[in-house]
Amino acid sequence: MNPKSIWIASLFLLMLPDFSIAQIGPPNNKKEFDKMYNRRIRKKVLNRVYIPKDMAEAFNELNKKIDDGSKKKFMTVPEEMAARRLHFSLGRWLITNWSFYEGSRFSHYLREIGITHPDDMAQFTMRTYHRHLNKKPLDVKPLIIEIKERRKREAETKRSGGEVIHEEKRVRPRN
Repeated sequence: MNPKSIWIASLFLLMLPDFSIAQIGPPNNKKEFDKMYNRRIRKKVLNRVYIPKDMAEAFNELNKKIDDGSKKKFMTVPEEMAARRLHFSLGRWLITNWSFYEGSRFSHYLREIGITHPDDMAQFTMRTYHRHLNKKPLDVKPLIIEIKERRKREAETKRSGGEVIHEEKRVRPRN
């Protein structure tokens, strides 16, 4: 790439709504991440996608984006199965477009109620949306507890199932 091309590409990137010169790549440290996160959670639109502020707005946005036939299919399947089946389609869309990893006002809202992992945020959103469509009580507290306990069990299983491949002791010289 010649210098003129680099200059033109840089100028184009600066014209994007959520871009600054400091953002060429991911944040390098916690301070940069926190700065970026705090800026992102206040924005209504990220990457040209409207970000809901709470569950009611999330349901409204999903109602706009999902056609009636798909909603009917989604409603007829049991809640857990629907969320599991759609994890790599609707779930990935939610994670990517509503910026669950990088931070958005909706992901911040979910963090404040106790859902911290992006995959759990997507599952929580799909399961509560399923309840909303079927006119069932959202009953979020037990769902949050269930999701947290499942995440904790998975982490413990992963830790306990590990095998030490190699172990060595390092002797440090005394000063």
